[in-house]
Amino acid sequence: MSRTDTAGAPQQADLHYETPEGRRNFWSTIVSIWLGTTMEYVDFALYGLAAGLVFGEVFFPEQGPVVALLSSFATWAVGFIARPVGAIVLGRVGDRHGRKLVLVITVALMGVSTTAIGLIPSYAAIGVWAPAILVFLRICQGFGAGAELSGGAVMLAESAPTKRRGLVASLIGVGSNSGTLLASSVWLLVLLLPQEDVVAWGWRIPFLCSILVAGAALLLRRTMRESPVFESFKESKEQNLAHAAQEPQGSGWRAFFVMLGLRIGENGPSYIAQGFLIGYVVNALAVDKSVPTTAVVVASLLGFAVIPFSGWLTDRFGRRIVYRVFCLLLVVYGVPAFLLLESREPLVVGGVIVVGMCLASLGMFGAQAAYGAELFGVQHRYTKMGVAKELGSILSGGTAPMVAAALLAAWGSWIPLAVYFVVMAGIGLVTTFFAPETRGRDLTLLTDAV
Repeated sequence: MSRTDTAGAPQQADLHYETPEGRRNFWSTIVSIWLGTTMEYVDFALYGLAAGLVFGEVFFPEQGPVVALLSSFATWAVGFIARPVGAIVLGRVGDRHGRKLVLVITVALMGVSTTAIGLIPSYAAIGVWAPAILVFLRICQGFGAGAELSGGAVMLAESAPTKRRGLVASLIGVGSNSGTLLASSVWLLVLLLPQEDVVAWGWRIPFLCSILVAGAALLLRRTMRESPVFESFKESKEQNLAHAAQEPQGSGWRAFFVMLGLRIGENGPSYIAQGFLIGYVVNALAVDKSVPTTAVVVASLLGFAVIPFSGWLTDRFGRRIVYRVFCLLLVVYGVPAFLLLESREPLVVGGVIVVGMCLASLGMFGAQAAYGAELFGVQHRYTKMGVAKELGSILSGGTAPMVAAALLAAWGSWIPLAVYFVVMAGIGLVTTFFAPETRGRDLTLLTDAV
């Protein structure tokens, strides 16, 4: 497999970064993307924790504990189904009219939807309308989130100095980590309330408070500059389109499937580690609720070092080898992790969750940001990257907690759960042997890297 490393060539973002105004815009972009991604992951972390801890009692009280857990995670999966639709619709807008416009739309949509979840009456108050409204708001969240994460990664990658692109693009993961930390920290405070108060009204507090993050992100995004790569593309659009018409038919599918495989290897294990395991250890293993919640907080704190470090590693050693090592570590982690959870020891359970999150939710995620952006040409980067990542989310992260809960209900054993985890990580590992090395690639190119 040939390399596509072109780090020695001067690129649009490098020229943009050399001026004082360019550097100010660069840092403004970082902060606005960080806050927006924080908003997205406040949403998913809040929902993952709530689904594991209280949603079964609030929205599915007539079902048994395991079935209620399955139902809660089924509504989570609905949000992921809407994400590819958002990636297609909003991704096309981003490729035609700019990254900034879409990133303003996504943060507004996610902020309103997440806050509205905190206002839904319980099943006891309005019956089946309660879970129905929950599903509708999850669809709205998913539609916005489908273009948020990819758009943020594209914006950072297209604005970053070439030699630091892995590090800068990985900061999209710092935003996700901030959201997870914020959500889990607020949940720790909520869990200090009596259990009946948590179920009655306490769970609403984190969702209602999310409007503060959304408002700050929206304000910053309205004032940030468009990415220099997209600005360059627009300035020479006629010439670019003439070159694009000469591209071979079918161009882009290989890159698309590479991104899909990489995403499955990261997203499935990630959402099992930070989503399903929360409900599993609480409902199936009867571990105190504070143990997994505390573990998520600890992992999130570590993430502020793990994420940029993994991005730096890809700048130093290459995208492909770093991603491959993370996938291999997850494959090795799978079986021992579930076996250790059976001990029900708080420190062991917490440690398993922390390690899982550091590998998948943090390390691989940080390595993936620049890799994904570099796989695609500028003309369709937003759409192709977004759809590949969100389809991968459906096939892995969005459905992983639900599938894992179904396996648990059917088998009553941890073994199928461990096998499922290893298979998803293995898909990512195998994909790295078909993926190119893209470190330093010129992002103004129309053609894909493969």
